[in-house]
Formats: sequence, structure tokens, C-alpha cells
Amino acid sequence: MSEREAWFRANRANWDERVAVHLGSKGYDLEPLRSGAGVLDPLVERALGSVAGLRVLHLQCHFGRDSLTLAQRGALVTGLDFSGEAIRTARSLAADLGLTARFVEGNLYDAPGLIPEPAGFDLVFVTWGAICWLPDITEWAGVVAHFLAPGGRLLLVEGHPCMAVFDDAARLENGMPGFLVPYFAREPFLDDSPNSYAGPPGRLRSTRNYSWIHPLGDLVTALLARGLALEALEEHDALPWQAFACLEKGQDGLYRFADRPWLPLSFSLVARRSPG
Repeated sequence: MSEREAWFRANRANWDERVAVHLGSKGYDLEPLRSGAGVLDPLVERALGSVAGLRVLHLQCHFGRDSLTLAQRGALVTGLDFSGEAIRTARSLAADLGLTARFVEGNLYDAPGLIPEPAGFDLVFVTWGAICWLPDITEWAGVVAHFLAPGGRLLLVEGHPCMAVFDDAARLENGMPGFLVPYFAREPFLDDSPNSYAGPPGRLRSTRNYSWIHPLGDLVTALLARGLALEALEEHDALPWQAFACLEKGQDGLYRFADRPWLPLSFSLVARRSPG
């Protein structure tokens, strides 16, 4: 087994277990979706626009809550995830809700061979905690470009790579997070915690997982190299979850530093394939 295969195998086992942990947690509230009015967080909503009638590919879709929210709004959705448990749950949830969406199990880097879509997609949708699980951002950009129809766009809303440098595990005396990993690190960061970011702590048995920091320069350069045009890149001082203990929740449901915006916590990016 290659090193890369070992990374993916460990991550897949970890995420298979996260599905049950995340279902029913406050971070994955399904009630709006079940009531017919699924919601996305404010940062995604701001960048998304109408999806009615669009062919949408949701990469790393987890168990499909956001995918089905897009389907509920009239999009023709295909979701991809490497977790078999996530895909089974997504299909079951779609059936329960009476929504039509296609869910495909597989490694993102294998997606061009798994999802036949000759006309391409109008929107490739990627949000929150997705690209950090991928070792090669250049190859990821190639997958995105492969699936975009002429004139189609990528919407990426993610945690900022600058934020990923810090962690409460190295918290300073003043309560601020301390340095954990270098911004320009190329090697994977190994985590071996039984906790997930949503749901009760201590529930994971397949604890080992690997993640990577992808600097913004690497990300943008990879997309440009694949022929995509950058339309928007906006950095935000907020996140939809409490990444650090010192962040406080605002009236909009987003978390920020209480006193001042010390560093960017997230970003949104739009890139488009030429219509020619």
C-alpha cells in the first residue's frame, strides 16, 4: 500500500464513523430541510445565488444535507463522497424527503471516471472542511476543471488556511490560540483524537486522520493553471462554527474574535471556465 493510499484509508474509516456522530447533532440540524426550507450558512448563501435548474456537482458532500438543500431549491444535484456510510445515508435521506439527487461513492481524484457527465456541470460546489483532507491541490483543481461546463463556475467557501495554523491545543495564557503547524508545511498533519467537530466527544474509534494546509497562493495558482478565471476572492473574519474557544457567536450565527478581527477565519472564491 502506498503512503497516499494509507492516508485515504485512515481518513475514510474516520469519516465513516463521523456520519453517525454528526447525524442529529446541532451542527447538522436537519429540521429546516425536513420542513421544506433547507438553509445554508450566511457566508455560503451570500455567494451562492439562485441554483434553480442548474446542474450542480457537490464534491465531498458528506451525508448530503447541503446537497439536498440545493436539490430542494431546484438544482439537479450530484454529490460525491469517499465515505460509503455517508453516501448510503445521503441516499436514504433523499428517499425519506422525496428529493431527487444522485450520490456517488468514490475518491475525489477518481471522480472523472466515476461520474459520466458529457455536458459538464454549471456549478461545482465545495464548502467547509473539504480541501484540507486532500494531499494535492493541483490535482483537485484538475478535477474541478474537468467537470465544469463552458461558462460554469466553481464556488468554494472554506476555512482560511491562515486559521489552520493555530489551535487551542497550543493556547496562550491570554486565551488566544497558539501556533500548531506552519502555514507553508507540505507534510500532512496527523490527528489522533476520538472527537469530531460536531456531536458528542469521545465517540470515534478510528481516530487517526490526516489533513493538509493549502496556502491561498497555491490554490489560486492551481485553478489558473487549469484555465479557470478568478472572479472573486473574499476573506472573512467569521466562521459558522467555534473553531477557537475565544470566538464569540454573533447575531448572524457566525463566530468571530470578540475584540478585533485578528486574522481571516474563512474565504469564499468564485472561478469560472471560459464560455468559449
